[in-house]
Amino acid sequence: MYRSPDEPTPQRLFLNPVSTERPPRLITSTMAKVAVFIHGMWGTPDVWRNWRPFLEARGWQTIAPALRHHDAPPLAPPADLGTTSLGDYVADLTNTIERLPEKPVVIGHSMGGLLALLLCARGLARAGVLLTPAPDAGVIALRPSNLWAFARIQLNWGWWRRPHRATLAEALSHTFNTTDPREGAELHSTFVHDSGRALFEIALPWLDGSKTTTVDPRLVTVPLLFVAADRDKLTPPGVVRRSAQRFGHVSDYVVYPGQGHWVPGQPGWERIAEDTIAWLDGKAA
Repeated sequence: MYRSPDEPTPQRLFLNPVSTERPPRLITSTMAKVAVFIHGMWGTPDVWRNWRPFLEARGWQTIAPALRHHDAPPLAPPADLGTTSLGDYVADLTNTIERLPEKPVVIGHSMGGLLALLLCARGLARAGVLLTPAPDAGVIALRPSNLWAFARIQLNWGWWRRPHRATLAEALSHTFNTTDPREGAELHSTFVHDSGRALFEIALPWLDGSKTTTVDPRLVTVPLLFVAADRDKLTPPGVVRRSAQRFGHVSDYVVYPGQGHWVPGQPGWERIAEDTIAWLDGKAA
């Protein structure tokens, strides 16, 4: 189902607040609503500094694990980060989810949205919210804007096995293009390095012999919400719309005007979070 964000949203259901203790080991079967947040490329759990308390105040228990090697200092990438696969990220997230008493919903941004989709295809979640997600192998994502965003990285021979990190100028132009530049600079300072292998698997899936990002839509049987932003330069709304259409039997799609890629924190994030909660209350209650 496709709807505009201008249409009325479903009535939200409020439950009694639950513990805000965050380590997965503390979650018990009495927790009614659990969300696993998955950050994107160059990110850390700090990406969710707004969304986590927002959901917790509305009765959700949240978990936001750091992807493998993303807890390292921003300018000191681990030696083996460059060859870390999206499959490694999925394996670690799977381990986190399997320690929970029941399936959570997964909420991912950018690369994290693709990881959320891969988890849903493995039957590990009861719903997925994909915020400006990187596409799976079934969607051609190449656009002039995102080609330019990664040109500096990909013009260096061997980039597919090396750690990489966006420069401040690249981040302000492509990730934070609708965010105040001063805030964008502060956020960029938290960026860590990411995996060349993971970027290769996203950008050039037809060359990936492991087919890491290949998803059979028939394997996805849980509700998916695809969220696009009409000023997104990294995953433009046309790319997100095509992704939603591939999973049309279970997907809803919404595009937000005036928004860029940084939907977790740019002005207007509250509305997107509210709409997400309303959708989850209707689809994953």
